[in-house]
Amino acid sequence: MADPANPVLITGVAGLVGSHLAEVLLDQGRSVIGIDNFNDYYSVDQKRANVAGFKDHERFTLCETDIRDAEAMMQVFAERKPAAVAHLAAMANVRYSIGRAPLYTDVNIVGSVNLLEAAKEHGVGNFVFASTSSAYGHTKQLPFTETDPSNAPLSAYPASKKAIELMGYTYHNLHGLNFTAVRFFSVYGPRARPDMMPFMVTDRVYRGETITLFNAGQMKRDWTFVDDIVQGVVLAVDKPLGYEVVNLGRGEPVLMADFVTIIEELVGKQAILETPDAPPSEPAITFANIGKARELLGYDPQTPVRNGLAELWAWYQAQYVK
Repeated sequence: MADPANPVLITGVAGLVGSHLAEVLLDQGRSVIGIDNFNDYYSVDQKRANVAGFKDHERFTLCETDIRDAEAMMQVFAERKPAAVAHLAAMANVRYSIGRAPLYTDVNIVGSVNLLEAAKEHGVGNFVFASTSSAYGHTKQLPFTETDPSNAPLSAYPASKKAIELMGYTYHNLHGLNFTAVRFFSVYGPRARPDMMPFMVTDRVYRGETITLFNAGQMKRDWTFVDDIVQGVVLAVDKPLGYEVVNLGRGEPVLMADFVTIIEELVGKQAILETPDAPPSEPAITFANIGKARELLGYDPQTPVRNGLAELWAWYQAQYVK
């Protein structure tokens, strides 16, 4: 039975995963505290639209503040007393992080430590951290398994995420904080950021603009629909595990050329492609071993890529096709 007296705090609540997570928790009868700074990395209007459906819900509180503000984080935790944290806020995007290590350090590392400190000080029962499959880098182990050392990140984004996986262990070891890092694999769906590949391909196919498809689409990604990711996060929030790192993917890599073909069929237009070699920040494949998530959490992704892309296309039409 959901207990509204034990709220869940979601950072990055206006984002793709955060907004869907808030809706699911509210539908379960829970109270939710949302943190977001509504920065202009992408459309602030889209972020506002993402939270519009639940912004005025009686069990939802929105805190427009920045996780880099340590004092503000302490104040939110002191006043709102979250029982659990789903920390999703971050500077994302592997390619955008190249050459921007100070920014990614400031937001993803300093901001996360501020939250860990606040969680420690205010006795939070469980801290779930959104990490990334990019942490695996150019691993030779397939599928990607959590026992892989993952000590060779290819850019500042996964490096910053790996840093907080390690810091999470420190807080668990020294302060008894339950900390689960969930490594997301290629999340997509309605409310996607415009810099995410599924959005970009859909948008450019629709507009007749050129798409950059590395290695002529002969790379594979483990595309995971947002509803399945949210299911995994809810399960992790509800099950303190001490310290764990857990993959959340679908476990079925899709060839990028096939991914583009599905979008072409949905939109009813042909893609215009440029096919350069992949840069060194891009692994040839991402492929989640989700056995640990199934065993520890009961995680069970349900959405085939074609169905998920159909939902993304329906949302895109409602949001962007005038």
